[in-house]
Amino acid sequence: MSDGTAVPDFTPRYYAIEQALRARIAELAPNDPLPSEAELSQEFGVSRMTARAAVTRLVSEGLVYRQSGRGTFVAAPPTRRRADSLIRFSQEMRRQGRQPSSQVVEVVRRGATPAETGRLRLPRNAGVIAIHRVRLADQTPVAVEHAVFPGKLAPLLDMDLANGSLHEALVTLGHVPTLGHATLSAANAGTTEAQLLRVETGAALLVERRLILDQDGKPLELTESRYVGDRYALDVTFDVQHP
Repeated sequence: MSDGTAVPDFTPRYYAIEQALRARIAELAPNDPLPSEAELSQEFGVSRMTARAAVTRLVSEGLVYRQSGRGTFVAAPPTRRRADSLIRFSQEMRRQGRQPSSQVVEVVRRGATPAETGRLRLPRNAGVIAIHRVRLADQTPVAVEHAVFPGKLAPLLDMDLANGSLHEALVTLGHVPTLGHATLSAANAGTTEAQLLRVETGAALLVERRLILDQDGKPLELTESRYVGDRYALDVTFDVQHP
């Protein structure tokens, strides 16, 4: 049933539906479902194409998200982090009153790629520990993370990285993450990433590639994190340069 608000005749129908849905979203919790396109079509007396247009506008703003075969759901507020901070994901989530967790996709020991060998300053034919995880906030996937460590950190293979902190595990092994350098870029979600992050294939991702050094200035971690564009934000503080 519509909210009964009078809408001028010249207002596009998709806009009227969009505004009605905005009012409902304000009363719903993250991950609550919205009516299907068929239900919206029947409720507002419009075509499914018109209903889809209204929902698509909300998706583009990050207010809702679609899951193929399941429906459309209310999106959680974006997770935020200072761009110049090396703070742990779990710590940052708790600061924001959210519950962090991880889903371990794979933990393996393998040979280093040429790029990993160079950036981690490893000897030729060295091995690495590769950890693939999904990072979640309040059970909502925020990022897919691929982290690579020197092979000497093999004890990571036996640690509980789903419930425990990777940062704390490194400190326990005598390596304190101390300094980092990161680059940012954009990408679109591939099929596997889309499934892990519960987004549509092709969804916008923020890609952060980091090299982290330990307390001795030695390369400790090479990580690529792919964040869902409308679930994560970086806050930047900067100086204004004058001529």
